[in-house]
Amino acid sequence: MMASEVDGRPRLLQAALDALRVPDLRARIIFTFLMLGVFRLVAQVPIPGVDQVALDNLFERVQLLGFLDLFSGGALRNMSIAALGVFPYITSSIVMQLLTPVVPRLQQIAKEGDHGRQTINRIIHWATVPIAMAQGYGQLLLLRNTGVLEHIGFSGENFLPTVAAVLSMTAGVMFLVWIGELITERGIGNGISLIIFAGIVSGFPNLIQRGFLGGDNLVGIFTFAIISLLIIALIVVFNEAHRRLPVQYGKSIFRSGRMYRQQGSSYLPIRVNSAGVIPLIFAGSVVILPGTVATFLADSGGVLGDLAGFFATAFSPANAIYWILYFILTIMFTFFYTIVIFQQQNLAENLQKSGGFVTGIRPGKPTQEYLNRVILRITVGGALFLGFIAITPFLASTLTDIQALQLSSTGLLILVSVALDTLRQLEGQLQMRNYEGFLN
Repeated sequence: MMASEVDGRPRLLQAALDALRVPDLRARIIFTFLMLGVFRLVAQVPIPGVDQVALDNLFERVQLLGFLDLFSGGALRNMSIAALGVFPYITSSIVMQLLTPVVPRLQQIAKEGDHGRQTINRIIHWATVPIAMAQGYGQLLLLRNTGVLEHIGFSGENFLPTVAAVLSMTAGVMFLVWIGELITERGIGNGISLIIFAGIVSGFPNLIQRGFLGGDNLVGIFTFAIISLLIIALIVVFNEAHRRLPVQYGKSIFRSGRMYRQQGSSYLPIRVNSAGVIPLIFAGSVVILPGTVATFLADSGGVLGDLAGFFATAFSPANAIYWILYFILTIMFTFFYTIVIFQQQNLAENLQKSGGFVTGIRPGKPTQEYLNRVILRITVGGALFLGFIAITPFLASTLTDIQALQLSSTGLLILVSVALDTLRQLEGQLQMRNYEGFLN
């Protein structure tokens, strides 16, 4: 019998069947799907007064809306009460991660163990509310200026409808965050990530309809599918790649009235792609912003209109400048975010406190300097990988000559990362019950 099979069936299928046979694990899986179903229902509840035809036309012209729609699970395209998705919560989390190393009070809270994590999580939740309100009002103003939505403003008879719309969108954000935390607590996987995952997957039928059913370039479509599969395989390889640093731990045991010193060995895994998808989000937001602003100023006339027209053309996804800038910014943000994250982890200090040290390196400052060198060298590979993933839509469209299909590199990276993380958690649940896993 092959190692990859159990009773003639693939290990992945066997593990899935084993998970469904365990009552509590089966209940977790069912609960996860039910909560994701609730999310998809909420995403279909629109805000009153939206001109859907004008909204569809706006999405064709403004790339930033399509980028934000990625995190709303298609709710923004429907302008539903969940139009903001979980993006305000993600923004709040990222801001908190960046502020923690530079704000002494937050540093102190972060070192308070589980209580500190709960406090920071509470701050993130509170900060999500004003961020959601600001983003919600900004989107409403954008839609009003483009004729998609009327009666928006804080004057006269528009006041109450505007307040109701902003509060509804904010409530939608917090509701999705609550659903995500319920999934994390009672289901399988990270709830917030799974909500984004479900939103991206929900857009596949529309993608297939526009590209595969409406296109006549069969060779290009086949090439596009092959490229997509190769990119997914590349994402899996780099997402799981890491360097193992050998670590020695000294421990003391008391035996027969005497104290003995023993040595234990382990390793410290340093991931090649430690920054995850965050650099792509940062770089994508920055590179899309100039073209988006220019799109709304292009009809101003005069010098401003001419300048706006130049920026709208230069920062269009059809222009190579857009993708070159996207590539460079992704690499820069990868180094920046990775350094910030590793500074927060205090690996050298935590190793020393636990009685561990990297083999051949003295504890303390020498260990910190060594880890910094290793992290910077490894991040070169991770940054180039993310930079390549950032420009895959341009490469895929150029090689296949298919414009109807848009290969979202950020979406693919999120899909693969969330899927691997969820499978890893499911494998852990199975291994606790003495079932064979499928990732090793």
